Amino acid sequence: MNQLFLSLFMNNTNSKIRLEFVVLMASLMSIVALSIDAILPALSDIGLAIHSQSPADNQLLIIMIFMGLGVGQLLFGPLSDSFGRKPIVYFGLILFFIASLICVFSKSLELMVFGRLLQGIALSAPRTISISIVRDSYKGDHMARIMSFVMVIFILVPVLAPALGKLILDYYNWQAIFYAQLVFAGVVGIWFWKRQPETLKKEYKAPFSNHLFVDGLRELLKFRETLVFTVISGFVTGAFMVYLSSSQHIFENQYGLKEEFPYIFAGLAITVGLATFSNGALVMRFGMRKLVLIALISYCCISISYILLFWSTGNPSLTVLLSFMALQFFAIGFLFGNINAIAMEPIGHIAGIGAAIIGFASMLIAVPLAIVIGQFVNATVLPMFVGFSACGVASLSIFVMVMKKKC
Repeated sequence: MNQLFLSLFMNNTNSKIRLEFVVLMASLMSIVALSIDAILPALSDIGLAIHSQSPADNQLLIIMIFMGLGVGQLLFGPLSDSFGRKPIVYFGLILFFIASLICVFSKSLELMVFGRLLQGIALSAPRTISISIVRDSYKGDHMARIMSFVMVIFILVPVLAPALGKLILDYYNWQAIFYAQLVFAGVVGIWFWKRQPETLKKEYKAPFSNHLFVDGLRELLKFRETLVFTVISGFVTGAFMVYLSSSQHIFENQYGLKEEFPYIFAGLAITVGLATFSNGALVMRFGMRKLVLIALISYCCISISYILLFWSTGNPSLTVLLSFMALQFFAIGFLFGNINAIAMEPIGHIAGIGAAIIGFASMLIAVPLAIVIGQFVNATVLPMFVGFSACGVASLSIFVMVMKKKC
């Protein structure tokens, strides 16, 4: 496996630069993951501090950062096409600093939700623009391969973040988790400033105007495959968001595993990382679309099997649940990178605004799905798998119909 990973960076004389590029892009994305996952062990403590005792309300602290990510992309994507990638990343990191301080000093659910929303808006800059930078530099299956290896490194943060959050919580308080996020963002920001050149070529810069978004949307609407995979991305992301927002409630309250939760979360995150790593090795051989088809079929079969087995019973044993979740997330690992790469492939000439519109539309689908499904994840895990199944079947149906028409 180590030889396979190293082969990505040993194909030419620029191997060290490519390795640094992958790690830096993953680090930019990882600020988002750290902001989401590190606070999971502290949700109960934060709820007490802001006078919120409802697990459903506490889920908003996770879901609203995703809403902010979707909204912010509409602003930062077009701006990056006009002013370049790097200045917009800097602005997003500064806004993230302000939003994090709002969260630290929040005394109510409403103010905390606003702070998390603003964090999401701010982090949409490094999150979206890192994808645009990759698209500026690569295309096609090569882009999918680079994105897969970016995601492999990126997935280390969800693996480690809950344990880090729990460690900070044990020795300090929940506010210190937000300060740790700021330190990480600052280090990555300095690294990005010193080492990453601007990737938007002068000839591709679009003068900023009121028509920039409208023109970009009109151009994007010409590409049916981009639209289809944006919808599929919304369904898959929405289902996964339910897990992210309710995992703390499931393992701490339904299974009574408060101390073990960070390690369970890390183990499940590793399955996504293994699948994403495997995708990086397989995508050049089989192609993005074939891997997406196989992953979607597996995704649906796993969730439907769980529903059939446990429809009229309570939660299964922890071992059974983790087995189903691991298989489910392994399938998801083959979807995220490929779906985004396929959606972005035809629109390299408008990568900034294209990534923004795709991200916003995806979140516009995902966030309501997550809120609705998440309300039912109360006594058992079954509603989450029902959500997986519904979103998976919808995605697979759309994919098959489009591929048939294409053939």
